[in-house]
Amino acid sequence: MAASMASQAVAKGLRIATSKHILLDKAKCTWLSPRRWLNLQEYQSKKLMQESGVAVQRFYVADTASEALEAAKRLNAKEIVLKAQILAGGRGKGVFDSGLKGGVHLTKDPAVVGELANKMLGFNLTTKQTPKEGVKVKTVMVAEALDITRETYFAILMDRSFNGPVMVGSPQGGMDIEEVAASTPELIFKEAIDIFEGVRDDQALRMAANLGFKGALQRQAADQIKRLYDLFLKVDATQVEVNPLGETPEGQVVCFDAKINFDDNAEFRQKNVFAMDDMTEADPTEMAAAKWDLKYIGLDGNIACFVNGAGLAMATCDIIDLHGGKPANFLDLGGGVKEKQVYEAFKLLTADPKVEAILVNIFGGIVNCAIIANGITKACRELELKVPLVVRLEGTNVHEAKRILTESGLPILAADDLDDAAKKAVAAIKK
Repeated sequence: MAASMASQAVAKGLRIATSKHILLDKAKCTWLSPRRWLNLQEYQSKKLMQESGVAVQRFYVADTASEALEAAKRLNAKEIVLKAQILAGGRGKGVFDSGLKGGVHLTKDPAVVGELANKMLGFNLTTKQTPKEGVKVKTVMVAEALDITRETYFAILMDRSFNGPVMVGSPQGGMDIEEVAASTPELIFKEAIDIFEGVRDDQALRMAANLGFKGALQRQAADQIKRLYDLFLKVDATQVEVNPLGETPEGQVVCFDAKINFDDNAEFRQKNVFAMDDMTEADPTEMAAAKWDLKYIGLDGNIACFVNGAGLAMATCDIIDLHGGKPANFLDLGGGVKEKQVYEAFKLLTADPKVEAILVNIFGGIVNCAIIANGITKACRELELKVPLVVRLEGTNVHEAKRILTESGLPILAADDLDDAAKKAVAAIKK
């Protein structure tokens, strides 16, 4: 069955392309609830890179137009690039509600920086990745613009197939790496990293050569690769992606743009990094869910999906779609669930005015179904649930869970399997 638009949205929301590289410790999996919520602005990632000796453009950050103008003068550069700082991509082709087109501008006149910043700061920027109303820009980055004679792609990420970190590089940088991999797979180079040895000199030089760097630039690129791995370890990253890793006419190897993904389970030892996340662009419901170690993604239908696991979430969305329904959202409990989390999950789901029915689809492995059942009955009573509730439970302690639901006396529609659950949820709305 082809994936529905809803399940594709779920996949995008969970960043499945990234999370597939997570390296899990099976001995501890019952205690961990992996999350992927921390995102840093471009200037914050560049600051971390600077601190690890990685070559980036000179830059300043400004919160007002006057600060941006002053920063442009201090740079004393031949050309300046002004970038609106939001987490969404496609900034260059975005539009401000001030009328200004483009969230990225180049100029040789410092005075223009102040004028442009005045039309960016405090205004909403809409791109292909933002909500339709856009995202308010509160900060701009004023940086030295450097010419790029050649662009390459380089990343370090966790990869299960290698049981650890892997370097991935391509001489075809500055574009969608997935397209490069699909059309010219021979231009994708990988090097597994021994976690005890780190990146060896010969590995770094070989990757630099595969990226097309020659002579002194090859040594310089190899040094940048090793510094990027030091950063990867230092901040507990799951991925450090540089696109492009560029070569300038002056003979410099520079990291022009970078995305860093972090292991949120390492928050306890990365206090300074996590303190950078002000959450101003986060969805309020997602933030509320995060407080209880829950993962929430809003969709545009009317059937709430209450699941444990991303794969189960996408399957649930697909089957609802197959039977003519539309998911309103999904909320992932993950593992190690407590009754209180189930209760808080119901509060979040029922607060959505679009929700006309709730489908609970739990497969209890490390999750005890009886805990889920107790949480459901408590939530139904205390929240005075007004919408139909369909529950499908399977796995650990499921018989006890079903007994709890049956003896509760609540109007819960029990389902034998996922297909039955989806049918009942869709039918409940049509009544």
